[in-house]
Amino acid sequence: MAHELPELPYAYDALEDYLGEETLRTHHDKHHQGYVDGLNKAEVAIEQAREAGDFSSVRSICEALAFNYSGHLFHSLYWQCMNPDGGGEPEGALLEQINNDFEDFATFKQQFLATTNSVQASGWGVLAWQPQGQRLVILQAEKHQNLAEWGAVPVMVLGVWEHAYYLDYQNERARYTEGFFDVVNWDFVQRRFEQA
Repeated sequence: MAHELPELPYAYDALEDYLGEETLRTHHDKHHQGYVDGLNKAEVAIEQAREAGDFSSVRSICEALAFNYSGHLFHSLYWQCMNPDGGGEPEGALLEQINNDFEDFATFKQQFLATTNSVQASGWGVLAWQPQGQRLVILQAEKHQNLAEWGAVPVMVLGVWEHAYYLDYQNERARYTEGFFDVVNWDFVQRRFEQA
């Protein structure tokens, strides 16, 4: 079954104080669509390779599957992690776990921002549930197809690919990442945490 670009959960101009309409249209409609198209193409290629019994191109197909699937997954989460009515701090079990694993919310936020801002070139800051340790961890995914911890379940992501913020912030990544906490959709993050 072909993958499809999910609709944004809000209007293109809904995050105007944080991200402009042009940024969201370009990022969602062009960049995210590119991952969806690349994933569908790679899945067709691997199916054709199986049918032909010819796996001579399997390495490049596997790379395309990993790159495009990861891009599609992370972008799909990213859109949900923001809400025009978001911001503030989480509550309930998520806040308890943050306080347990990071000392308190302020320390968590400081670590998340520092980790995300120090991504070299392009990538993601990721808050993930680590089943092995039964705790939340903050990761960098500089190449999203090579996430740093296998099995970790992303519950909140923030993209720092330049196309995510350059029209609105240019090279001021730290201002963009700080602003994320004004729109973060804690209800969605809480649901992801509970599912993980």
